[in-house]
Amino acid sequence: MHFSGYVAFTGAGEVTLSVLATENQPEMDFVHSSEVLVIQHLQNNYGEYRNFLGFISTVGDPRNIFSVYFPLWFHLSHSVGTKMIWVAVFGDWFNLIFKWILFGQRPYWWVHESHLFHNDSFPHLQQFHITCETGPGSPSGHAMGSSCVWYVMITSALNATRLHSFIVSRFWLLRSCLWAAFWIIQTSVCVSRVFIATHFPHQVILGLLAGMLVAEAFEHIPSIFNASLRAYIQTNVFLCTVALGFYLLLTLAGVDPLWSVTKAKRWCANPDWIHLDTTPFAGLVRNLGALFGLGLAVNSEMFIQSCKGKNGHKIRFKLMCLAATLTTLQVYDVVKIPTHTEALFYVLSFCKSASIPLVVVALIPYCVGLMMGEEDRKLV
Repeated sequence: MHFSGYVAFTGAGEVTLSVLATENQPEMDFVHSSEVLVIQHLQNNYGEYRNFLGFISTVGDPRNIFSVYFPLWFHLSHSVGTKMIWVAVFGDWFNLIFKWILFGQRPYWWVHESHLFHNDSFPHLQQFHITCETGPGSPSGHAMGSSCVWYVMITSALNATRLHSFIVSRFWLLRSCLWAAFWIIQTSVCVSRVFIATHFPHQVILGLLAGMLVAEAFEHIPSIFNASLRAYIQTNVFLCTVALGFYLLLTLAGVDPLWSVTKAKRWCANPDWIHLDTTPFAGLVRNLGALFGLGLAVNSEMFIQSCKGKNGHKIRFKLMCLAATLTTLQVYDVVKIPTHTEALFYVLSFCKSASIPLVVVALIPYCVGLMMGEEDRKLV
């Protein structure tokens, strides 16, 4: 049996943990059993779209924020790229905390452990190579991460076009099209996560809404655009301390925060589908690394001399940076972090995540700036 619970702080400063066995919650059993029917319906009637839905699920992977969306947007707009990292990091951090609080089940193991079914009467759910996520299921990290980053992109695009007079008369049409695209993409990501049986429908809806709330909150925090390296480090320390503190609190209360990893290993159809980078701490380390790397990059002399210098607003400079970034990130995809030692994996994951913003924001623009300077001198 596993547990879900909440932490209560009394007036005397005492901490109490109220623990409830989720298997004894008939209302959740009813919700889960009803939503399993939805998953079966999708798998039985839309199986021919499995490759497309698998691709959409990959598109919604939070890891793509750092390796795809951020590099592309940062060279178009430094403020949008910066906001994207902050929103992604805090969104995934909140997702981790909520997962530890809600202790959400995942369909692919719930059907095997629910007391509603006996012997071999449990519903059959297909599993895929991306099904066996190891963290708790609620809220959906993919839905939350995807809605975070796409909300930032849509609102930033609308804010930018609102200033152009020739677009004002058609602004309502542009806004309608962009938000329609947003909802189509988010709905597709949510359906894909349900189809592969890694989430229940209510979990992806919760993730979608939570992601939008986090992104909207950062619309009103302009201080992130001029944050010092000290502010980045302090934020990292805060996020890490709270996460580890909450983990220890649950452990001391007799609740295993990593209970879901055991269930994933037990019920995943193929042991090769269990990946260390889907564990709760893997996401935390990845996010802390990315935020730290961004702090180093935007406060470096290389960034100031290149992106803040005379070449910073030139279209040719931006295009050259973008091309070099896309080429370099192909190398990152080839480099695989060894997973045989968990501690080593986390250290290397932090370093790899930190290196991406450093390369994208500081190193590549600096090198491109030097190349353009050499070309200009030759022309003279």
